[in-house]
Amino acid sequence: MELLLLNGPNLNRLGKREPDIYGAETLADIEARIQRLADESDIGLSCFQSNVEGELINRIHDAEDAGIDGIIFNPGAFTHYSIALRDAIASISVPVIEVHISNIHTREEFRHTSVIAPVAAGQLCGFGTAGYDLAFHAFLLKREGRTS
Repeated sequence: MELLLLNGPNLNRLGKREPDIYGAETLADIEARIQRLADESDIGLSCFQSNVEGELINRIHDAEDAGIDGIIFNPGAFTHYSIALRDAIASISVPVIEVHISNIHTREEFRHTSVIAPVAAGQLCGFGTAGYDLAFHAFLLKREGRTS
C-alpha cells in the first residue's frame, strides 16, 4: 500500500500559527509520526505541502498514475472554496480522506462548508493532529479488508 499525505496552505506554519487552535506540533512532527506508523505497517508514504493550489492539484492527478492507494488531505482554507481541488479529487479513483485539526463546524460560519467533503471518502475534524493518525488507520483497516 502507498499513501500520500497532502497538506494545503498555511500548514507549513503549524506550531507557530494560532497554537491555541492548531496546537504546538509542527508539520514535520506530524509527518515524522505518520512515517513511523507507515514503517511499522509496511506502507509506503510520501508527504507534500504547498500553499499553491495548482501544485496540490498536480499531486492529486499524479497520485493515480503513481499507484497511490489513498490520500490523507488537509486542504486548509481551500476546503471552503476550491472547486478546482474538488474537481481534481472527483477526477481520480484514489480515495481521499479529508482531515482538519480543528472542528470546522464549530468555528466561523464561512468554515462550516467543505466543497471537498462531497467527493471525499470521509472527513475527520476536531481531533487535533490525531486526525492524521485516524485517517492513516482507516486506510490500514481498508488494506486489511475490515472496511469497504
